[in-house]
Amino acid sequence: MELSNRVKQLRPSSTLAITAKANELKASGRPVIGLAAGEPDFNTPSNIIEAAFKAVNEGKTKYTPAGGLPELKKAIQHKLAKDHLNYELNEIMVASGAKHALYNLFQSILNEGDEVIIPIPYWVSYPEQVVLAGGKPVYVFTDESTEYKVTAEMLEQVVTPRTKALILNSPSNPSGVIYEREELESIADFAVKNDIIVVSDEIYETLIYDGSHVSIASLNDDIKRLTVVINGVSKSHSMTGWRIGYAAGDAALIKAMTDLASHSTSNPTTPSQWAAVEAYNGDETFIDEMNSIFKERLETIYPKLMEIPGIQCIKPRGAFYLYPNISETVKLCGLESADEFVEQLLEESLVAAVPGSSFGSPDNIRLSYATDLASMLEAIDRMKQFVEKRMENNS
Repeated sequence: MELSNRVKQLRPSSTLAITAKANELKASGRPVIGLAAGEPDFNTPSNIIEAAFKAVNEGKTKYTPAGGLPELKKAIQHKLAKDHLNYELNEIMVASGAKHALYNLFQSILNEGDEVIIPIPYWVSYPEQVVLAGGKPVYVFTDESTEYKVTAEMLEQVVTPRTKALILNSPSNPSGVIYEREELESIADFAVKNDIIVVSDEIYETLIYDGSHVSIASLNDDIKRLTVVINGVSKSHSMTGWRIGYAAGDAALIKAMTDLASHSTSNPTTPSQWAAVEAYNGDETFIDEMNSIFKERLETIYPKLMEIPGIQCIKPRGAFYLYPNISETVKLCGLESADEFVEQLLEESLVAAVPGSSFGSPDNIRLSYATDLASMLEAIDRMKQFVEKRMENNS
C-alpha cells in the first residue's frame, strides 16, 4: 500500500524510541533511570480529578461543541485576561491537547510551499506538523552564544516573500530559556513589519523559576492581531493524559481551526473539559507547590551536572529540562557523537536521555528533571562515572 509523500517525510520521535528502549531494559529487571520524560511526575490535583468524576456521574459524557464547552472557553477567557490578554469567546478554541491546536493551526494557515521559521532547538513536532500541512520549515540556528534565543536580526536573514509564520516557544522545550520583554518587542516589530503570523507556544508558562512570563500577544494590538497563543493544562496542572489545550487568536482563523476539528476529532473529551474548567477556576496552589519542587531540583542538580568533564550548560529559567552541550564530553569519551553518547549511556549506565539531534542541535542532550531528586542525583552520578571511565580507557 502506497503511503502519502507527506507522511513518508515524517521522522519518528526519538523521545519515544529512547523511552521504549528504557522500558524494555526496565522490564528485564535492570534499574534504568529515565530522564527523557516530557511530563510532570505529579498526579493531577484531587479537586480536578473529582470534577471529572462529578461530570461523569452527572451524565456529562456527550458531544460538546467542536471548539469546546462554553464554560471552559469562559474559564480560559478569564485566565487570559489575568495575563493581560483579552479575547472574545469566538477567538478561543479548545483542542485535544496543545499539540492538536498546533496541528489544526498549521493545517488552517499553510498552503503548499509556505515557509515557517523554526528556531533551533525546537520541540520535535513543529517541523513535522509544518511538513504535514504542505509547508516548508526554515531553521534559524541558536546555541549558547545566543542563549538559545533568536533575535530580529537573525530572523531578517531568513525571511522571504513565502514566509507565513514564526514559531516562538517560551519557556522553551528543550532549553528552558525564556524571552524577555525587550527581546519580544524586537521580534514583534519584525513580525508586524513583515506581516508574519507568530505561533506563541506558551505551554510551560507557569513553570518559571527566574523572572516572569510575557506573552508576545500582550505587547500591543498590532502583534496581538498576528499572534496565535497556544497553551493548555498539560504541564501547568500535570494533566498530560487528559488532552486539553487551546488556541486564542483571530476569530476567522479560530473558526477555521474549529471547523477542521469538527471533521476530525468532533470535540475534546467531555469529562476532561469539565476537569479543565476546575483547573482554571479552582484552587491553584498546586502550581506554586510544583514549581517550588522543580526549582529545588534544579538548584540541586545543576551544579552536580556541571562537575561532569566537558559539560557546558546554560542554567534553565523555566520548564523542567537541562540542555547541556556535550561536544567536548563526547571527545573526551572517544565517541563520535552525542547520539552515540546517549546510546552508550543507556546501555552501560542505564540512564535514559534524549539526543539533541531530535531538537535540531546534535551537540546537545536533553535531561528532564521531572523525576524525584534522589533518582536525578543517582543519574548524574552515573553519568559522571560513565564519562570518567571512558576518559580513563581513552587515555
